[in-house]
Amino acid sequence: MLLRPWRAGHAGKNHSKPGRTIPCRQEQSQAAPGRSLRRRVARGRAGSAPARARGACAVSPQLPAAASAGACAAMSGYGVEERAGPHSPEYRLFFKDAAGRYISPFHDIPIYADAGKNVFNMVVEVPRWTNAKMEISTKEPLNPIKQDVKKGKLRFVANVFPHKGYIWNYGAIPQTWEDPGHKDENTGCCGDNDPIDVCEIGSKVCSRGEVIKVKVLGTLALIDEGETDWKVIAINVEDPEADSYNDIEDVRRMNPGYLEATVDWFRRYKVPDGKPENQFAFNGEFKGKDFALDVIKGTHEHWKALITKKTDGGGINCTNLTVSESPFCCSQDCAKATVEAAPPCKAASPIPPEVDKWFYYQKN
Repeated sequence: MLLRPWRAGHAGKNHSKPGRTIPCRQEQSQAAPGRSLRRRVARGRAGSAPARARGACAVSPQLPAAASAGACAAMSGYGVEERAGPHSPEYRLFFKDAAGRYISPFHDIPIYADAGKNVFNMVVEVPRWTNAKMEISTKEPLNPIKQDVKKGKLRFVANVFPHKGYIWNYGAIPQTWEDPGHKDENTGCCGDNDPIDVCEIGSKVCSRGEVIKVKVLGTLALIDEGETDWKVIAINVEDPEADSYNDIEDVRRMNPGYLEATVDWFRRYKVPDGKPENQFAFNGEFKGKDFALDVIKGTHEHWKALITKKTDGGGINCTNLTVSESPFCCSQDCAKATVEAAPPCKAASPIPPEVDKWFYYQKN
């Protein structure tokens, strides 16, 4: 196995393939290099920003809406408030409900948007084509989105050719938890201690912090450093072609190569950091909708045990404002104090130039 780095030129052009342009700054990217997926053109703006709160940032007019935090949050009934600046260790993105009250995206946003139709809420952590590894902070009060830090450095996923950053809108289903004390009967490994992950495959490039409604199509069982890490495949119900997708085989039919690219992405994305390839349960086979729904419901039951203190959550912060049966329920004044203790919003920090590198993979 060989990974060879290559950094995009200052003009953003891939000089190894004349005439093709690579978006070098990930927060400016609305298209990926390489072959595009059939009828999957990322286009259109994501809407307007929610009202600006004290200490919060409005959406930057310099950035496309796809990269601006919460540009569509108001449309979903949820708002966001940024603290500190993106691409800094202090950056936090807090959530609000429709009434402007602070909430936890992990615990207070319902799992279902429509339980009767198996439509789920999804919290978007990482917009498609971006590299910054943003995630719900499970160990902090109110669980804001922050950028992951490893060995004192902010994490950005590498561009492993032909994939530019994340190749889907990436996020999590709220009120779910992959219990690290529970051995999954399908994988033989315990959970990864996070909400269940979602790869949303629709045509729209979403915003960080956006809450969208998705229908589940299937799932992939990643084994990440010995832990079960389910990846749910879903599509935004507002996507123009959502009605054509009802199970995992519809993705294979409508988007040839996308599922294979997804396995390839998860297999190799840590290799540039010096880690081995990831493994999968079921030999990397995707499971269908019904299987995925059962997995999600299981993680919801684990979350219910967590939030009611019926199981040991370790370092998980269960502070919430809406789960009445939870001993971790707090007041709005307490939540407000948590947000106001964070640094005020400021401009984004520069993205390190090495984030623009490309890594080429060759099998032995």
